[in-house]
Amino acid sequence: MVDWSTLPKDLLDLISKSLESSFDLIHFRSVCSSWRSAAEPKRPLPTHHLPILPDNGGSLFPDSAVGFRLSHRSILLIKPHEPHMESDSFGWLIKVEEDHSTPRKVTLLDPLSDVRNSIPEHFPRVLDMSKFKVRELGSECKLHYFNTVGDIVDSLFLEKAVVKYLDCDVEYKFVLLTIHVSGKLAVYTSWDRAWTVIDDMPSPYDDVFLFDGRFFAVDNNGRAVVVDYTSLKLTFVASPVFGGDKKYLIESCGEMLLVDMYLSLEAVDGDPGFAEEILEHPAFYMNERTVKFKVFKFVEREKSWADVYDLEDKMLFLGDDSTFSASTSDILPLCGGSSVFFNGNVYNGEDLGAMQDRDLGVFDFSSGKIELAQKIPEYAMLFWPPPPWVTSHERVEYHTGETSSRS
Repeated sequence: MVDWSTLPKDLLDLISKSLESSFDLIHFRSVCSSWRSAAEPKRPLPTHHLPILPDNGGSLFPDSAVGFRLSHRSILLIKPHEPHMESDSFGWLIKVEEDHSTPRKVTLLDPLSDVRNSIPEHFPRVLDMSKFKVRELGSECKLHYFNTVGDIVDSLFLEKAVVKYLDCDVEYKFVLLTIHVSGKLAVYTSWDRAWTVIDDMPSPYDDVFLFDGRFFAVDNNGRAVVVDYTSLKLTFVASPVFGGDKKYLIESCGEMLLVDMYLSLEAVDGDPGFAEEILEHPAFYMNERTVKFKVFKFVEREKSWADVYDLEDKMLFLGDDSTFSASTSDILPLCGGSSVFFNGNVYNGEDLGAMQDRDLGVFDFSSGKIELAQKIPEYAMLFWPPPPWVTSHERVEYHTGETSSRS
């Protein structure tokens, strides 16, 4: 049997530096003392402060905002090492944001949004990650407005942002790509501490994405470009697909996919009391509702998107600030099929009240049906509240891999 603890230190150092996820590095360093001594822990990414974006005179930003704060988050799949019952084999999805003012403290968030749920009474204030199987499914960067005293200011005009770090030896040098309120692309470079809004915009952009080390952006028609942050030039890489109303870029098994969300504003036929019904249920009659999805695969050599008719046991997650994918058999070992999870107005013709707020919906790729995730038990268990094998865990003292939590 091979004694893995005797691997050369140089090789261990090389392997550890190739691990992008801090959670993977924690598990790597937990193998044995020689691996721990050979691999230095990752330096936490700092919370950057950026100047405000130019808004073309539209005064769309909060009056009290003086800049942006950039924070970093990880979307985790957590599972018990030894399931004691059938439901324990299902994973739990959660998003964590590190608190840089307090080491090892994190904020727990909904994996697809910024929602902070109340911590259950029996939830452990300290989680020992070495007692669970933890895998990072994705990560995201979040821009927040802050005011003169450093407090976060809420705003509706914040779009998804993606960041590429270039040099970590001396200081964190990075480039950020986001979507301006005008629908154009905006680039921020840390060494210049300046924003540049790129004028090229045949159609407003829907999503930005970092894939294979390059910045991609897709507009409302499905036209995709690569953004060169040095020249600020856009290179056309994929033709439009049209059809849907909102485009998302996502990576799955090393390939970049385009998910096209179809929305509807159709209203039901009214009777004499139709006007009163509109006033009583404005969300149903006035808001867009999600009706279906189509998925395409990026074919770079042909500069096109190819239709995907079978997701092959994949689950796609469309969040407000990131997208990620996972294997259905990995998250739900006893279930099969392919699906798309999203935040939106979900209506199935039964409950008008369900249309009043954004809900977590799931689109079954094979049947084409959309349902509230909370109505499907195996899907509901993936999200908040935490499963019993988390809330019933004994509290532990601090040691490697541990993190404290808060809502």
